[in-house]
Amino acid sequence: MDLGLAGRAYVVTGASSGVGLATAALLLADGAHVAACARDAGRLAAALEPLPRAAGARVHARPCDVLDGDAVRAFVDGAAAELGGLDGVVNNAGRSLLAPVAETTADQWREEFELKIFSVLNTVRAAEPYLRRSDAPSIVNVNAILARQPEPRLGATSAARAALLNLTRTLAADLAPVRVNSVCLGLIDTGQWRRRYEAAGTGESYEQWSAALAADRGVALGRLGRAEEVAHPIVALLSPRASYITGSSIDVGGGVARYV
Repeated sequence: MDLGLAGRAYVVTGASSGVGLATAALLLADGAHVAACARDAGRLAAALEPLPRAAGARVHARPCDVLDGDAVRAFVDGAAAELGGLDGVVNNAGRSLLAPVAETTADQWREEFELKIFSVLNTVRAAEPYLRRSDAPSIVNVNAILARQPEPRLGATSAARAALLNLTRTLAADLAPVRVNSVCLGLIDTGQWRRRYEAAGTGESYEQWSAALAADRGVALGRLGRAEEVAHPIVALLSPRASYITGSSIDVGGGVARYV
């Protein structure tokens, strides 16, 4: 099925690994242009260089801290100039803070909200003028099921994720006809989980450890998800084929969600 992405241009933040990189790869394979950013220029370039791309698909890659509003605006302006405009944004930069509330400092709470909220606001504000010139503008905020289903030891992250879910609905109303949606992740096999496995110092293989983690968290499919399994719904929501979907949230969590 042709998603109508060829020749269109999309910003992807946090594009050097995981979900961001998988999303950039899928867009390029479908013939879209990608403006990719991450904090580490070398890592970003090394990740993007081997990606196959359809004929005509171009990449605008720059290092950028999404918490620096001026840097984000410069990145977005440069991308729009080089790619001939912008049709969509994937707000993917993020991380989780694993700590009980009692052991979480006020500064850590502020940092979580800063990253989850202002990384999105900075990018959306910079991109909005260009999106309004597109005939199929779309924003996808990569969020987490934690937004509706908090987990122990993730209090600050859960609260910040809930705020982002709320903000996404507000943006869908305020920015229309620019469409704004969320993809909410469960346990996805990214570098973050690999680092936690290494820190655990278990004698198990990563496959054994991650399967036990999935079972403990109640993942119905019994495994962690893959980054490309998240990229597909992100790209589908970006597509003009999703032209009547806005203010919505799609869970990609293998059945981990227990809320109704």
